[in-house]
Amino acid sequence: NNRIPTLDTLRGISLFGILLVNIIAFYVPMPYVMDMSNWFTEAKDIILYQYIEIYVQSSFYPLFSILFGYGLAMQYRKATEQQARFYPFATKRLVILFIIGMLHAYLIWWGDILATYAFCGVFLLLFIRMKPIFLLTTAVLLNGLFHLFYLSVISSLLHTEVAVQPVDITQVQNSITAYGTGSWLDTFNQRLVDLSIQMQPFMWFVALVTILPYMLVGVALAKWKLIERASEFKKVWITLAVVGVSAGLFIKNAPILFTRTYLLDYLKVYVGGPVLALGYIATIIVICSFIPKAINVFKPFAKLGRMSLTMYLIQSIILSVLFYNWRFGLYGHVDVELGIYISIAIILVQIGIAELWFMKFKQGPIESILKKLTYGKILSEK
Repeated sequence: NNRIPTLDTLRGISLFGILLVNIIAFYVPMPYVMDMSNWFTEAKDIILYQYIEIYVQSSFYPLFSILFGYGLAMQYRKATEQQARFYPFATKRLVILFIIGMLHAYLIWWGDILATYAFCGVFLLLFIRMKPIFLLTTAVLLNGLFHLFYLSVISSLLHTEVAVQPVDITQVQNSITAYGTGSWLDTFNQRLVDLSIQMQPFMWFVALVTILPYMLVGVALAKWKLIERASEFKKVWITLAVVGVSAGLFIKNAPILFTRTYLLDYLKVYVGGPVLALGYIATIIVICSFIPKAINVFKPFAKLGRMSLTMYLIQSIILSVLFYNWRFGLYGHVDVELGIYISIAIILVQIGIAELWFMKFKQGPIESILKKLTYGKILSEK
């Protein structure tokens, strides 16, 4: 009953950004292609993929991570105000989310992010009581560890022009055969192979120094109630919107505007991506908070965001049906342009589903099940 429309709007828009990135992994053997920019050969595909890299790639996972932290901090604040036991319920909720994510990864798509978010969320609980400044300092330190490690690995190549990255031809062929022409069992077996790369032990550590820091930022913002009190920080949000979008886009364009070096590639992903994410957040907050009737324009995305967990899983199911051979078998037969059109069609259908769903229900179906499993009750019909 006390939802923040701007927060739901951000989640809904994030779902579209995530879909634009994820759909490529449903028709390209992404785990075995080191540099996706070298995969496409048609000029139109190359240009469109560059647009996705600039405006979407590496910007929406920080955005959604910040929202995840913000939401968890709101739950903590509400539990504290009501003198409820937060940690048992929060831990149980994260464990259930982790299980949902693993089922999603093994049965539908290898690129699941839910399990990773739940894993980082458990560590986030250790910091949830801390003051905002401590949270931001910890976020900088954790993310700084990753930057130091990454830069040390590529230190000798920083100013070297990026070379064409090798492609594992055998694994690429295996993926095309399994997903493009194989049965459901073939896709399942290939998914296990892909998961061995996606969820190798080192990747869990990387999540703690790349995703957890943004969650900590989200908790800090929630403790300051910066979205709820947007009108009090109008100049701050406008400045963040202008600086974040302009600086983020410049950094992400740098490898195209200048000679593409390993340093510029690094800055594009790990600096430009998060900076642009912050710019996107600030822009939406400015539009929703300071432009009359804007919240009504974004209401369809807000409803989408209210059931973001359900919609994220539905996206994977739809894409599996479309691209894998056990159903329509479009794997390997879609270019970037068609992939964008399919993404737009899916998000429009999902907006329609959300509109119809909330005419009768208060929560999305998966959200409702998650709440029932966590709290022992369900919010059903209005």
